[in-house]
Amino acid sequence: MIVTKNVDFITLIKVRGKHIIWLTAFMGFIAILYYFKLITIIVPWLPVSVIGTAVAFYVGFKNNQAYDRMWEARKIWGAIINDSRTWGMMVDAYITNLFIDNNKTEKEIHEIKQRLIYRHIAWLYAHRSQLLVPTVWEDGYSKESNSKTMNYQKKKFGIGLVDDEITRTELKLFLPKEEHDRLVAYVNTATQIINEQSRDIAKLKEQNLITELRQIEMKKLLRSFYEFQGKNERIKKFPLPRQYAHMSRIFVGVFVLLIPFSMIPELSKLGDWALWISIPLCALIGWVYVMMEIVGDFTANPFQGLIYDIPMMSLCRTIEIDLREMLGETDLPPAIKAKNGVLM
Repeated sequence: MIVTKNVDFITLIKVRGKHIIWLTAFMGFIAILYYFKLITIIVPWLPVSVIGTAVAFYVGFKNNQAYDRMWEARKIWGAIINDSRTWGMMVDAYITNLFIDNNKTEKEIHEIKQRLIYRHIAWLYAHRSQLLVPTVWEDGYSKESNSKTMNYQKKKFGIGLVDDEITRTELKLFLPKEEHDRLVAYVNTATQIINEQSRDIAKLKEQNLITELRQIEMKKLLRSFYEFQGKNERIKKFPLPRQYAHMSRIFVGVFVLLIPFSMIPELSKLGDWALWISIPLCALIGWVYVMMEIVGDFTANPFQGLIYDIPMMSLCRTIEIDLREMLGETDLPPAIKAKNGVLM
């Protein structure tokens, strides 16, 4: 997530400068053809402007839907933060010696609380890692050009990698070895971690460490984590409908293709100097439309491991710090900070 007031110009050029290059080259090529009278085609500006207006409305609709997907994802993660804190509060307050005859020691009670809270933290990192697995319609999918973009962003902005070392380290830290090896072997590790929590709570009820009412309340909270996970997976696995996403790209391409055949001959009537000025003007107009299209594409997929993502790593670390402080721990990891204007 970009957190600076303005996007750094150098970064913008490095990430999106290639579009300026090919647009300028294309407009320059068409201008040279007109200059040497190799083509005489003139497309009236009126129909081109009508097409441009229609494309702007269409791309605007797409971008609105894309923003809704991103904002929904952020609201889901906000709810995960709130319910995670509630989970820590319940674990801390509900698990006691009040309902058993053979009291457990303070150390044993603390170990139970730590196990439940650590397992929840492991769920957070596992869920995040699964959301970062690329799908075929995302910009982070393994195409050569996009992989170069991703590698640049990973190198410059740091945390936010797909299948990253941080996630693997966190899972080993928060899950016992036997449990870790068993759970990571599942197709959906995050789902099985929540199920493991449910089993653990059932055992605590059998031992009378929690009452039936408290068991029900804690299982309701586990159900909410399943709901949040499912909502995030819906956004991840169901793309913005391709008829909108793909057709808007075609419409932008058609408009960019028509611009030089209308603007260049029109401006060239003012003289040769105007013909050459038309090259950067046409390239600029085309770049604006191309960037609108690209912004919508990136915004529609908020779990790609790119700089436009929901800052899941930062959110996971915030929850981890809060829950471990509930356990009375003081040796805590630092909060994730923005690097080069990006929070991951």
